Formats: sequence, structure tokens, C-alpha cells
Amino acid sequence: MTTRPHRIDVHHHVIPEQYAKALDAAGYSLVAGVERPPWSAELSLEVMDKHGIEVAIGSISAPGVHLGDATKARTLARLCNEASAELIAKHPGRFGGFAVLPLPDVDGALAELEYALDNLELDGVVLLASQNDGRYLGDPAFDELLAELDRRRAVAFIHPAIPASLPHIAVDIPVFAMEFTFDTTRAVFNLAYTGALERYPGIRFVLSHAGGTVPYLAWRFSLLWLREPDLVERAPKGGMQYLKQLYYDTALSANPHALRSLGELVGPERILFGSDYPFAPEPITGVTVEGVRSFDAFDAAARQRIEHDNALSLLPRVASRLAGA
Repeated sequence: MTTRPHRIDVHHHVIPEQYAKALDAAGYSLVAGVERPPWSAELSLEVMDKHGIEVAIGSISAPGVHLGDATKARTLARLCNEASAELIAKHPGRFGGFAVLPLPDVDGALAELEYALDNLELDGVVLLASQNDGRYLGDPAFDELLAELDRRRAVAFIHPAIPASLPHIAVDIPVFAMEFTFDTTRAVFNLAYTGALERYPGIRFVLSHAGGTVPYLAWRFSLLWLREPDLVERAPKGGMQYLKQLYYDTALSANPHALRSLGELVGPERILFGSDYPFAPEPITGVTVEGVRSFDAFDAAARQRIEHDNALSLLPRVASRLAGA
């Protein structure tokens, strides 16, 4: 049944034609263990209209744009970001965009960040939790980029990647079902543990999939602050407090098991609606909508914040486009 569009979907992937061709050339017919789905703006809009999604914030998923060649990664990032800007211009008030950066190339990432936010006026960035060289967010190598994101008070959407350690994990389960959640968790815990969340408090981090396993492991992780004096010095607020200052989306997590754990960590003011379309097919979007709607800990006011108001507050350019649409 068609519903009145009002949701803002912060976890909605786009696969521009240039990106699909690059993935084909690099041999990525599978992504995270599943076939890459078809995508077009028209397909997205059909799903959005069916499930009451007013605006989708598009982003590039794993494996990102660095497919083995740094120069090609810079070019591909530019093509993808320009495609996102064109999508926004063609469909006023229906799409936003998180810019993809050619990490682990930090210089290239800084240049593309400036162009994407200042020239293309995209809404933030998508950062893969880990890079193809095995390093995770929180590694000192990425401090210069985090410092610039902090200076801009940018929104940074953390999406899991296919971990470089995967060949050494002798468990034959598709990556999206398990390793993706661990990849996000490693990045978030590393950002807190290294003190990056303390040093760069202006970045508004949004975590995919309700933070992976972050809510479930939060208390266990926080015990480190009782054992390591150096950790208390570089991250004095304590593990739990850093995790509470982040945002979490509902993608593949709008079920009582995940939401109950997430709700013990943060309130509805830190939760955002996310579908993971098209990698999560259209029926899963319906399941996610229903999961948020029926969860007994969310009243009408909480659902309004999760589905709409939190994203609108976090993404002022989206609010401006909606006002002018």
C-alpha cells in the first residue's frame, strides 16, 4: 500500500553507470558475497514511493572506488560524486548524497572532499570502515582527513567494507551476514580507543546497521577504561560516552533483538531510518518500515524523530532542498 512520503533514508545506495562499469572491469560481479543488484533512479523512486520515503541519501557501498589504482580511484570518485549531484538536481527534493572519497589515498580524499562539499554541495561523506590495505578508521594515517571533517563539522556515514583479513577467515558465510557487522565495530571501537573521537568531536558519525555489534559489545568495550591508564588520558570520557554521541541507522536492524540493544545505548534522538536498498531488496525495505513502526519502545514522537526529524536536523542542505522543492 502506498503511504504518504515522509521518511528520510540515510542508508540508500546508488550504483552510477560509471561505477558499475568500473566494478565489472575489476571483477566485482559479487559484492560482499551477493550479486550486485540492478539500480537506477527510477527503481529507487518506485521503492521510495511505495514505502513512504521522501528523500534518499545516496552513497557508494563496498568496495568503494579504490579498486587497486590510486589515480583511477580519484577519477572514479569524481565521476560518482558528480553523478550524485546530477541525481539531486534532476529529482529536486527526492535525493541527497554522501560523497565517496578515494581512500586510503588521503591527499586525494582531501581534494575530493573539498570539491564534493563546496562545489557539488553534497551532504557529507561515506567512509568505509576499513581500507583495502587493512587499515581501519582511527589509524593515525587518516588523522589529516578527520581533522578536516572536524573543522567542517561534516556528517560522515561509516559503511562496512570487505575486510582485508577475509582470506584468512576460514568460515564460508557471505560477508554481509557477519563480517560486515564486525568491520563497522572494529572501526568505531578503534576511533574511540585511539582517541580520535575525543580529538575530532565535530564530526557527526552515522553508523550503518545499528552500529554492527557496537551496542551489544559497548559495556564490554568500556571495561578497557578500567584497565589502561593511558587510554583514560587520551579518551577521558570513557568508552560508553563516546559511543553514545554517535548516530545509528536502522538498516537490516529494525527488529526487536537489535533495537532493544541499541535502545539501551542511545535514545531515539540518535537513531536514523535506513533501508540499505538496493543491496537489501525492496521487500526488506518494507520489513524495515514495519519493524520501526511496530517496535514497542518507540511511540509516535520517537518514530517521527527516527524516520524524519533527526536526519533533517543533521543534514541542513536536505532541509533546504525540501523547502525549495
